[in-house]
Amino acid sequence: MKSIDRYMARLIAVPLFSTLVIAAMLLVLDRMLRLFDFVATEGGPVSVVWEMLANLLPEYFGLGIPIGLLLGCLLAFRRLATSSELDVLRAVGVSSNRLLLVPYIFTVVLAVINLGIVGYVQPKARFAYERLRYELRTGALGASIKVGEFTTFPTQNGIPGPTVRIEQSKEEGRELSGIFLQQTDKKGNTLAATAEKGRFFGTANPDEIIFQLTKGTLVRTEVGVPTPRVLRFDLWNIPIPLPKTDPFRGRGGRNLERTLPELAALGRATTTDEELRDTSRAAFHFRLTEVAAMFLLPMLAMALGVPPKRSTSALGVFLGIVIIVTYFKVNEYGQSVGGLGKIDPFLALWVPFGIFAALVLWMYYTIAYVPGGQPIGALERVFAQISKAVRRWLPGRRVGGQADDDDDAALPAAGAPA
Repeated sequence: MKSIDRYMARLIAVPLFSTLVIAAMLLVLDRMLRLFDFVATEGGPVSVVWEMLANLLPEYFGLGIPIGLLLGCLLAFRRLATSSELDVLRAVGVSSNRLLLVPYIFTVVLAVINLGIVGYVQPKARFAYERLRYELRTGALGASIKVGEFTTFPTQNGIPGPTVRIEQSKEEGRELSGIFLQQTDKKGNTLAATAEKGRFFGTANPDEIIFQLTKGTLVRTEVGVPTPRVLRFDLWNIPIPLPKTDPFRGRGGRNLERTLPELAALGRATTTDEELRDTSRAAFHFRLTEVAAMFLLPMLAMALGVPPKRSTSALGVFLGIVIIVTYFKVNEYGQSVGGLGKIDPFLALWVPFGIFAALVLWMYYTIAYVPGGQPIGALERVFAQISKAVRRWLPGRRVGGQADDDDDAALPAAGAPA
């Protein structure tokens, strides 16, 4: 690898990985707050939040990798242009096509990684995330009893479930204190107990757990007996039947949980219903176009990263983000329309890709082969005029040696008597 290639690799790698990490962190922080609220509402352990976030990371990387690649290449070409290094490279015979060698090495590697993420890793991680949500809602993770609330277990075999209230929970539910429990049997006899501490223990029976109470008082009221019996205890084990829940559905309940081979098989199958076939084909082509679009990003980055001569405008950076986000949104709309069967999924996804590719190729041809060509030159001129107008009307600014307002013009010169 030549020195120019190593230099380009350094220019691209720093903003690329920085953008990827920052984007992933922002998305994780945004979802983290909602997950903490959801888990706290359901009464689940805090460790579930980190597991759910880990299952969301493939989805975030699938979105962040194309944006990181675009910004990494764009900022690298922008630095070469604003420091006049790009002019020097072109003067010594380094063409625009040659400058794209290192960006396309990054593109091929990241495209393969992204294909593995959106095609195989993300569907399985999404299924694991949905399963954790289901287990939290059904109490399969020990989340049925919420601190400070009365929780009643469902009736099983004609026996009403116990009502439990816990004041404090420590060590992710392993240490409970301030416990109240009330239970009624088939005959109508009532048992109420309070205890200082308690713990849950599993048993060989998966449908039952043991609630062990420590240092408490038990009051038993029987039908036909006017005086309740009171008992103090140091240790008492109460079997509590767990609510029966249906097993979680199998993977593939949604297209997001199907891998690329599974989507391709469903799209070709003639035995499946038409709606499932259309949605599977739309999801399949959506993921392929998402990966294929990455091979256009280096050319788009060069076209937008090189500003006009004697200009340091960052309009290209803004336009690059707008263009890639707009294209992804159009793709999502094409997936929805193709899944409804109104348009063939192949046309709904690949026609926008063809338009996007034609736009990028025209912009690259203009910047690489047209002398003095600038694909966004008109926008740059409009942006420059708007910036000049804004600076002219900003308070405290002087344009052409004259003050912007009458008050500043009326001030005496330095050293002159007031």
